[in-house]
Amino acid sequence: MTPRTALGALHIGALMFGLTGVFGKLAAATPAVIVFGRAAFAVVALAFFARIASQNAWQRLQAADWRRLALGGVLLAGHWVSFFLAVKVAGVAIATLGFASFPAFTVILEGLVFRERIRTNEIVLVALVSVGLVLVTPAFDLASGATAGLLWAVLSGLLFSLLSLTNRAGSGRIPAVQAALCQNVVVALCLLPVAAPQLGGVRAMDWLWIALLGVFCTGVAHSLFVASLAVIKARTAAVVFALEPVYGITVAWLLFDEDPTLRMLAGGALIIVAIVVSSRLSGGSGKNAVGAQAPSH
Repeated sequence: MTPRTALGALHIGALMFGLTGVFGKLAAATPAVIVFGRAAFAVVALAFFARIASQNAWQRLQAADWRRLALGGVLLAGHWVSFFLAVKVAGVAIATLGFASFPAFTVILEGLVFRERIRTNEIVLVALVSVGLVLVTPAFDLASGATAGLLWAVLSGLLFSLLSLTNRAGSGRIPAVQAALCQNVVVALCLLPVAAPQLGGVRAMDWLWIALLGVFCTGVAHSLFVASLAVIKARTAAVVFALEPVYGITVAWLLFDEDPTLRMLAGGALIIVAIVVSSRLSGGSGKNAVGAQAPSH
């Protein structure tokens, strides 16, 4: 893969991740069913990718690895369920922008968990993301669907940040695709008891949207991300994936007439700019660029 094709693959992956909320809204099923189906289809897609990518040799897992992957799967399940709840309650735009707060949580939690010094640019990141979330919220009213949806989306971002730190603790030993496959198995097992009684009522068209979520927005997008990192620097990948909300909001605007207000656009711009700038500035340090974690959005 050349740098040019790797960059193209990154943008395609970012577009696919950006479509997550769109497919979640198109599927007239509960978040539990959507997440179960997405994980099940993702397992098949990731297994196929692992089989054809012979350079990704699987590692024998130790007990500590199994515990870490199980915890990651539980966090991933919570992250996805809360995100799709946000989509159902508040729409794609607010859900996507609320989730985009995860780099701010990562900065704070890295300082607490790994005892790493929080630098000035990361403090600015947290501040800008916080201001952006305030602007995105139309009104602070818990009875409002927009506010409730944003809170679910922010919870989704927090859970994804915890997932990133869990994966970071075990990085370097387990191939990313193997870890993602195992975690998706855990997600499917976690949601099966809740989703099973509802599966018979899922329409064929809804299964199509869920399959697209699992195969393209999870399996293919994750595989493109991992493959491109062999050529593209992590900070460049983080900048490209900062465009994910742009793709998602644009498609939602075209399909669902979700017209973002000027205030929401300003808040979203602040969040995206903060992520991009922080990723660029973090590139030369020993820490991973903010957002370089393979997305599971």
